[in-house]
Amino acid sequence: TVTERGLEDQLLAVVVLLERPDLAKQKDDLIQQQNNFKIKLQELEDGILEQLASAEGDPTENIVLIENLEASKATSIEVAAKMIIAAETEVAINLASEMYRPVANRGSLMFFLLSDLFKIHTFHFYSLNSFDIVYQRAITGRIATGDEEAPAEEAAA
Repeated sequence: TVTERGLEDQLLAVVVLLERPDLAKQKDDLIQQQNNFKIKLQELEDGILEQLASAEGDPTENIVLIENLEASKATSIEVAAKMIIAAETEVAINLASEMYRPVANRGSLMFFLLSDLFKIHTFHFYSLNSFDIVYQRAITGRIATGDEEAPAEEAAA
């Protein structure tokens, strides 16, 4: 089952994708970048552990190991700095996306109101998939016509 908040979040993603595809792409790229950072840090950690496990003799005298640790430390610091920038960028993207929250909230409310009509008569059954199509058409219809009142009129029809 879907909750109002969960549906609102899904509808927010849809409206941002349709209204501001640049924000949606930037967020997707940011998620991919953060995943790559996490993978890189995990690879560095695994490499260090492997080198320490396979080191022979005193690790403080192993020049290759020390050089690899220094390189890993520099890479780790660089990745950490990039992750901080990515987190700041994510906050900015989320703030811009939140401007569309009222649209998503109303869409979620509309779906649950329509779903409750089923209690009155079985003729009034609306699936989430069909509602999503209507929701997207309402948004893209406004974009295509440039008419601010078009989505409200289409939703009422």
